[in-house]
Amino acid sequence: MNLRFPLAALATLICLSASADEGHDPIGEAIKDVPIFDAHMHYKEPAWGAYPPETVIELMDKSGVAMALVSSTPDEGTIRLFEFAPDRVVPELRPYHGSVGSGNWINADGMLDYLKDRLERHPHQGLGEFHVHRLDPDDRPFLEDIAALAVDNDILIHVHSGADPVELFYELEPALTIIWAHAGMSDPPEKVDEMLSRYATLYADTSFRENDILSNWERWQPVIMRHADRLMVGTDTWVNSQWANYEGLIATNRRWLARLPRETAEKIAFRNAQRLFGREIKYPVKKDTAG
Repeated sequence: MNLRFPLAALATLICLSASADEGHDPIGEAIKDVPIFDAHMHYKEPAWGAYPPETVIELMDKSGVAMALVSSTPDEGTIRLFEFAPDRVVPELRPYHGSVGSGNWINADGMLDYLKDRLERHPHQGLGEFHVHRLDPDDRPFLEDIAALAVDNDILIHVHSGADPVELFYELEPALTIIWAHAGMSDPPEKVDEMLSRYATLYADTSFRENDILSNWERWQPVIMRHADRLMVGTDTWVNSQWANYEGLIATNRRWLARLPRETAEKIAFRNAQRLFGREIKYPVKKDTAG
């Protein structure tokens, strides 16, 4: 395939990455043919009718998404998608179900037993994505149980929080592997840099940060280059409007990945997740170009 890239755009990309890529050109338009691992996908109940499993896989195919880390409210959504396409889905267990959500899951009756039961019944490779909105000293014993559950089952945890809960989890259980959802959501790139530098088993998905990365490239670029082995992209399909814009979200992520050298871009696009989850990702992904 003969790809043409506008000269002005290519010059901009070279300028933006020159300080960090040690002379290697940015991947540019060739990023279109690099497979993506979506490290933050939800398949929540409101999506089941509008976006049945075959439609989700079609969207992934059209966007060049080879595989996804999926959690759902309730977990049944994740299992539906996994059973439909086990070679395309890495399942993780979200605690939310019924009346249990982000604000009350830590104190919900029977939560630990619920999680243990689901982990015994299904091949989840992670626990999350779950929220820790604030640190309450009374919650510490339960969070310690969550950390132990993850380590005992040899799975990671996927945490939506500020930096303090991540630090607490590592205090409770240094052997944890953690994905920091949304790279802290609103934490500045300098804080993300600090956290990734401090904890060798901390990863971050950049879902919901893609526009911030593009608009604050000068601040994000050194962080991305320094921690390219532990960053992954994601879409966070938490509402159906995210599904409606799925192709656009992936395209936006490709825009900032295009500014990076090929090796770095491929790590973040799919190779880090491939290593983390022990899954083989085919390269390149054959995209559906019909229509």
